[in-house]
Amino acid sequence: MFEIGQRVTVSVPGSTGNVGPGYDSLGLALGHYDDLAVTVTGGGLEFELHGEGSASVPRSADHLVVRAVRAVLRAAGVEHLPGLRLEATNRIPHGRGMGSSASAVVAGVLAANALLPAELALDDRRLLQVAAAMEGHPDNVAPSLYGGLVISWTDGDGYRSVPVAVHEDVVPVVAIPDFEVPTRLARSLLPATVPHHDAAVNAGRTALLVEALTRRPELLLPATADRLHQPYRASAMPPSARLMADLRERGLPAMISGAGPTVLVLAAGRSQAAETVCSLDELVADGDGSVSWRVLRLRVDGQGAKLNGHPQQIQG
Repeated sequence: MFEIGQRVTVSVPGSTGNVGPGYDSLGLALGHYDDLAVTVTGGGLEFELHGEGSASVPRSADHLVVRAVRAVLRAAGVEHLPGLRLEATNRIPHGRGMGSSASAVVAGVLAANALLPAELALDDRRLLQVAAAMEGHPDNVAPSLYGGLVISWTDGDGYRSVPVAVHEDVVPVVAIPDFEVPTRLARSLLPATVPHHDAAVNAGRTALLVEALTRRPELLLPATADRLHQPYRASAMPPSARLMADLRERGLPAMISGAGPTVLVLAAGRSQAAETVCSLDELVADGDGSVSWRVLRLRVDGQGAKLNGHPQQIQG
């Protein structure tokens, strides 16, 4: 079934979940990429890993890419895992709220599907189901698959996602700290219930955010305000919470990226992006030095994952 020497390559963008008020429903693809090559071998697993997290991830069947490959094969009715060589260059930092685990899942899912014979390959909808099931939600895997802004939900048929094109003036700027916040810890800090008023505020801001990201970026500051998750998680990342608050006081649409602790600003145009970088440099320099920050000016990825150099035209 699998031909020794068969090789596929995948490039997957990072992502930010929530995008401020859109808790567990919105995700945005970030132009910061993990690259993977998977080659079928005569047996066993081989790894050549470079970049972010490469020293700490398992070099065994527990590796997230291998687990994603196995999940797709099983969904296709194939129980045998062929020998594989994985070559990965990781640029998305781990444990920082930029979708590193989702990118690994998407890379493995797409690579496995490309290795399958055409008659066994999964359709687009089943690929999303496998990837989202591994993550537990679609709000990071969907942007990595589709690119752009993605609206996700669940219904009786499983996970659903709809990609939306983002206005060309939106420029993501991230400040990545040198500490991690496990997603499990971040979720554990959320209360079981929230005030009705806070839920109503977030519903309105989430609707406004879609308008701001697609047609009116000048509305991004009010559109990115959140009351559902960021206030409750601040205790797990005080430096990030302070930096976000300082940026918003300067009129910059800052938020916590995903579960944190990376701080994300969605700047409205090049001028505000440059202002953001200057503000970050100043605020970081004025800190107590206990945290080191890496500031990156990115772009919104509008295409999603690329297989063998070509964008995947996956439908949600």
